[in-house]
Amino acid sequence: MLKRKMLGYLRQWRREKRNECLLLKGARQVGKSFIVGEFGRSDYRSYIPIDFIEQPQLRAVFQGTAEPAEIYQQLSLVLPGVEFIDGETLIFLDEIQECPEARTALKYLAIDGRFDVIASGSLLGIQFREGEDQPSIPVGYEREVEMRPLDFEEFLWARGYDESATAALGRYAVDLQPVPQLVHEKMMRYLREYLAIGGMPAVVQRFIDTENYGKVHAEQTKLLASYLDDIAKYASATERVKARACYLSLPRQLAKENTKFQYAVVEKRSSSRKFEGSIDWLVGARMVLKCPMVSMPSFPLAAYEVDDRFRIYANDTGLLMAMYGFEMMAAVVNDELVGPMKGGLYENLVGGTLVKNGVPLRYWMSRSGDREIEFLVDGSASVIPVEVKASRGATISLNEFLERDDVKVGYKLIDGNVGKVGKKVTLPLYLAMFLFRTQVRGGGGR
Repeated sequence: MLKRKMLGYLRQWRREKRNECLLLKGARQVGKSFIVGEFGRSDYRSYIPIDFIEQPQLRAVFQGTAEPAEIYQQLSLVLPGVEFIDGETLIFLDEIQECPEARTALKYLAIDGRFDVIASGSLLGIQFREGEDQPSIPVGYEREVEMRPLDFEEFLWARGYDESATAALGRYAVDLQPVPQLVHEKMMRYLREYLAIGGMPAVVQRFIDTENYGKVHAEQTKLLASYLDDIAKYASATERVKARACYLSLPRQLAKENTKFQYAVVEKRSSSRKFEGSIDWLVGARMVLKCPMVSMPSFPLAAYEVDDRFRIYANDTGLLMAMYGFEMMAAVVNDELVGPMKGGLYENLVGGTLVKNGVPLRYWMSRSGDREIEFLVDGSASVIPVEVKASRGATISLNEFLERDDVKVGYKLIDGNVGKVGKKVTLPLYLAMFLFRTQVRGGGGR
């Protein structure tokens, strides 16, 4: 059983909540239903799961009323044997996008307060926007949290490391001390495994159980097929084919050097007018991560975002492996990749890591196109540049950026070891998991 950080968050929510339900968002197959089930069975005396896809008949319970007493009475009639114990019952409304009335009812269930309620959905960002039934959003009575694929630390836990071991690894980022070479080489090996396997729970579990990359790739391919099925099922008729084409263009997009998302890679001579709705759909479905460009690399970065220039990354690198084909996994694990493709993959890896740490993605490129910073992060009235190097090349853009008086620190992520020269902090790629969640010496903590 995979250990997930979300379980700790759910327990914190239970301790702190005041008349609110929890809405757990996230892409398909990131482990939402599993973690809520573990939480409900281990922390409550009564756990009542409702899945509106597997149990469509239960939608009727919410379609006639939003009154909590009536809802609970109806549930007791259609779910024999359930117990409603004040303060010790968790009700889980899964795939809530399939029952808009249940989303509306969250307000009244929160006010009632006798039982805890968690709702979850994979396509909330698109279903409620495009569906005919628009629910009343329970503002003030609903706390939202996003669940994503396993991060690298959770992957290490799955590999047998405990929290104290990963915390010890984090000390090298805090103290800016070199990681012992044997440990460094092992962590780089694990990072390449993680890059090839990704963080989808079913895929990681298959690897842990079998250590067979063929079976892992089969699981990735099955997951990719389910994502494509979601596009066919939930995207509007006008966006269906275009969203699929945009999604499947990701391997080719990542092979381009220093460029924004290119519609011409999706289809020759195409433009944003044709495909921008498709990109919005993929972002709303949480199948991709959007990284907008900023016209000026200054604080606050949100003020300088450029609407029509952005990069797109996969929400999970394992799904990229399914698109590339099985042979790509060996090249990644054995560190045999070269050229722009390698850089694009590691950018995707770091972008996903930053997002899992709660950092919005943004990048900057000079007007001439000869200077770029892969990721920029808001600091304390300043910006923090993060440059990603799949190998150990020069960092001309970062070096020039650090000459600015208002920039206090910058990070260079490479396959080498820890170091610091002036304001430039060099970290191994695997230590990116500690950036902006731990106070790293050098001024870069959030």
